[in-house]
Amino acid sequence: MTERTTCLVAGGGPAGMVLGLLLARAGVDVTVLEKHGDFLRDFRGDTVHPSTQVLLDELGLGDKFAALPQSRLDQVAIPTEGGATLTVADFRLLDIPHPYVAMVPQWDLLDLLAEAGRAEPHFHLLMDTEVVGLRWDKGRVTGVRYRTAAGEIGEIAAELTVGCDGRWSVVRTLAGLRPREFPVPMDTWWFRLPREGQERATLVPGMRHGHFAIVIPREGYFQIAYLARKGLDAQLRAEGLDAFRARIADVLPEFADRAGKLESMDDVHHLDVRLNLLRRWHADGVLCIGDAAHAMSPIGGVGINLAVQDAVATARLLAGPLRRGRVTRCDLARVHRRRRLPTVLVQAIQRAMHRGIVRPAIEGRRSGPPKPLARLLRVIPGAQRIPAYLIGVGLFPERAPEFARRP
Repeated sequence: MTERTTCLVAGGGPAGMVLGLLLARAGVDVTVLEKHGDFLRDFRGDTVHPSTQVLLDELGLGDKFAALPQSRLDQVAIPTEGGATLTVADFRLLDIPHPYVAMVPQWDLLDLLAEAGRAEPHFHLLMDTEVVGLRWDKGRVTGVRYRTAAGEIGEIAAELTVGCDGRWSVVRTLAGLRPREFPVPMDTWWFRLPREGQERATLVPGMRHGHFAIVIPREGYFQIAYLARKGLDAQLRAEGLDAFRARIADVLPEFADRAGKLESMDDVHHLDVRLNLLRRWHADGVLCIGDAAHAMSPIGGVGINLAVQDAVATARLLAGPLRRGRVTRCDLARVHRRRRLPTVLVQAIQRAMHRGIVRPAIEGRRSGPPKPLARLLRVIPGAQRIPAYLIGVGLFPERAPEFARRP
């Protein structure tokens, strides 16, 4: 027996949950499928940017979000070759309601969105339910086949299927959509180290001796991203824990005494960094957004912000056609046109940062930012406002549609 919904959202990440909530508030019957039984995954993107916080305010969720455990970043700095630090972005210079990036465990944010969704009669969230196939009718996607954690197989018919299932998207693959891959020089290894006392919440990377690491202050600990040459994971694990601790002590000497807190290489989580973009985000009856449409580099931490803005634009542009019961390829193309330009521009900036900052650092050719960039940021008053806006607000930010707003 086939179940039915109007919009089927595959993936309960930030894009999927925001899209589901907004469409439900528009009166569209929406079903979100999440393959895991909960949202508790470590080292997912935990950055909530100023523009996303404004969205939560507009949705009536700002107070609940502010009550979540979080640390706040108001500056991004880079060490210079002389040992000083150079402030690249200062969110305090922006005239916005939330001049900082909130670092919040992603599971807390997703639980908050799920709770808000469950208050809407048109919202349905199925956990432990994984998309394993698409339903087709005369070349058009008409829903999905799914499998539960208990092994049950079922089908859900839908007017529109939206792939929000990440950079290894099953929906994208099954729909025959192929991304263009851009070269990436590095992978990332995530781990935690203790945070002592009231150490200042500034995001400062370390760059020296061919090593690159980013320190992200979190509530009660530091989240560390170690960047090194792509494909190095097997070598790092073969070298062992002591060698990895030595790498961390070299690039972050101020953390040398804490590197011993790493008890196993199992505590070090490898991220295979990808940067890609779908040439076309849709086919008849199916649309991809967020990482399913454009995997982003972790540089700048903007992936979640872009994914959420994709979701807001999708809800605003497609709520009407979904309420009418028919979504055309032209409707889906409007979403692609709306969100493609900011995605392309942000990826171009990330690729430039890979070439100008990351690659020289991990190849040992530079231990600081390019000198022209350093001079520019020092000479021009308020220059830190521009990167702060690009990171915190983004290009072409989306505002909550009227039908989704709450006091």
